Amino acid sequence: MPPKPCSSKIIKEADELRRTLNRHNRLYYVLAKPEISDAGYDRLFRRLKDLEAEYPQLVDPDSPTQRVGGEPIPGFKSVRHADPMLSLENTYSEDELEEWDERVRRALPDEEVSYSVELKIDGVAVALRYGGRRFIQGATRGDGDAGDDVTANLMTLRSLPLTLDCPAPEKEIVIRGEIFLPRKAFLVWNEKRAAAGEKVFANPRNAAAGSLKLLDPRLTAQRPLAIFLYSADRNTANGLKTQSALLTALLSWGLPVNPYHSHCRNLKDVMKFSRKWQERRHALPYEIDGLVVKVESVDQQRRLGSTSKSPRWAIAFKYSAVQARTRLEAIKVQVGRTGVLTPVALLKPVQLAGSIISRASLHNEEDIERKDIREGDCVIIEKAGEVIPQVVGPVLAERSGSEKKFQMPGQCPICHSRVIKLTDEVAWRCVNPGCAAQVKGRVLHFAQRTAMDIEGLGESLVEQLVDKGLVKDYGDIYNLSLEKLVPLERMAMKSAENLLQGIEASKHRTLGCLIFALGIPLVGERAAEILAAAFTELSALVSASDEELQNLPEIGPKAAASLSGFFQSEETQAILHKLYQSGVNVKRLPEEVRERGKLSGRTFVFTGELEGFTRGQAEARVKALGGRASGSISAQTDYVVTGSAPGSKLDKARKLGVEVLGEEAFRQMIEE
Repeated sequence: MPPKPCSSKIIKEADELRRTLNRHNRLYYVLAKPEISDAGYDRLFRRLKDLEAEYPQLVDPDSPTQRVGGEPIPGFKSVRHADPMLSLENTYSEDELEEWDERVRRALPDEEVSYSVELKIDGVAVALRYGGRRFIQGATRGDGDAGDDVTANLMTLRSLPLTLDCPAPEKEIVIRGEIFLPRKAFLVWNEKRAAAGEKVFANPRNAAAGSLKLLDPRLTAQRPLAIFLYSADRNTANGLKTQSALLTALLSWGLPVNPYHSHCRNLKDVMKFSRKWQERRHALPYEIDGLVVKVESVDQQRRLGSTSKSPRWAIAFKYSAVQARTRLEAIKVQVGRTGVLTPVALLKPVQLAGSIISRASLHNEEDIERKDIREGDCVIIEKAGEVIPQVVGPVLAERSGSEKKFQMPGQCPICHSRVIKLTDEVAWRCVNPGCAAQVKGRVLHFAQRTAMDIEGLGESLVEQLVDKGLVKDYGDIYNLSLEKLVPLERMAMKSAENLLQGIEASKHRTLGCLIFALGIPLVGERAAEILAAAFTELSALVSASDEELQNLPEIGPKAAASLSGFFQSEETQAILHKLYQSGVNVKRLPEEVRERGKLSGRTFVFTGELEGFTRGQAEARVKALGGRASGSISAQTDYVVTGSAPGSKLDKARKLGVEVLGEEAFRQMIEE
């Protein structure tokens, strides 16, 4: 059957939508200066998707809609690189870096030598091929001579332009860069995998590599991979005189380039740049494992040449791993809100990366067996992704023979119900949904600041409420009273009154917050916002079909199945009934309809106690104006808003040079 004919008006609208969406992708991912809210972008995206569905002849390979991922592929084809993708020589000390500098200068006698220094992203190297400014092919490094064709997976990256901007040459060019997974995305993805009983990734690099090698591009599209470009083959770089000029050219072509690089006149400047980023690297939203130092002049690079393995004109100066040695005193098994049993290392307290560490992640039983970790071992610990402390392994030379091998318990350590391990999962689960540990975890999740924001409902109080049978699920929170609260330990009349006020205030939180608070497996904050934007009230989401859910951006088959299973559960229906009866808001509020606002592209962090707003109200106001509210400070933060008694975030803001606003200045900004 021939496709439905479309008018010139429709063709023009589709073209304009593609141009607009590609422009906003560039502003967001390349220039870090977004001009539109996520909800605004999604509305444009859905309109284009609807047009292409109604008029298939409008579908363009460069369309943003094509980034959702195509059909699974049987395997990866091999791609031979035009120029070999050589690996860099590594160095771990300033003395070795000085030796390299001396070798470079000996090879270029009586010439001035300067360097381009860039952050070394801890990711996966790829080569991209463009022809006529269109993305043609992408491949992994492989053995340097040939790699795997991962074009279909790379096309799902919103940060990667499918068409280069006009300054780019029309000829075929090859550009190289690094695929990576941002830290926050890594943590969220690991939480989802753990909740689903899947094996967690050891670090962001492994997660990025695993995502890039999936045979189903639709799964890759669900993972928020990002890319920075930093080099080109000889043909592409021809005519560009310096590495800095190359980076400027890549940026002008519309490609994402890491903004933190520097032209250093000599090795002294290189060392200064290195020390600065060794201190600041923990504040970056992605992993770096050092710096890459390159001879600035392209002509000098050419004359220095390469060995069979590495270029002589570049070197990787790697930072030492942040590790510490301590005693693993015991292994305790925790039960999470989804019933997953997780072993945790209880350590003799030790300082690591500025923190005192007494607990560390062991991931699962397989991880413990693979590393042969035993209770009583002297162990090496490090920050995984500079975020989560984890046990690297035992110091075998210090074993005395008294160490004990760990074995996962045959029953839940909390409720003593049986535990199961499904054939396709690595995690053990408690089968009892009424397990006190699961209930406590779900209640704490429901009450947290980014969910229903019930101030005063902390861990120790939740322990008492669940243990005394006052709260069997988070729906029971709204049946608490002064008579039930005051007899509890450390609960004065004033504290009880404040808690009840906080519970009452939580009834007016947004629909997105409520969806996130429900603790639906595979549904985080971002997915909850998407669902709230798509459904005007909770009942519509509850009755939505899998097909409706999967048509939403970033909601894949697994998340859709999780949503359906969650809402069909009799236990969930009983809890939702309690929420309805209690008067909890179940409809989308006006502030959730986020148009492009004057705070678009700006990230705010709040610290201290505000007088005119609750924290949740201030964050909702920022979001309503198109901005983003974050709980942590990084180099990408635009403003830190301080109230009375600000915490350590204020010091961090000053250290990173982030602009600090008082409450009055913030109020003026949002009311202008």
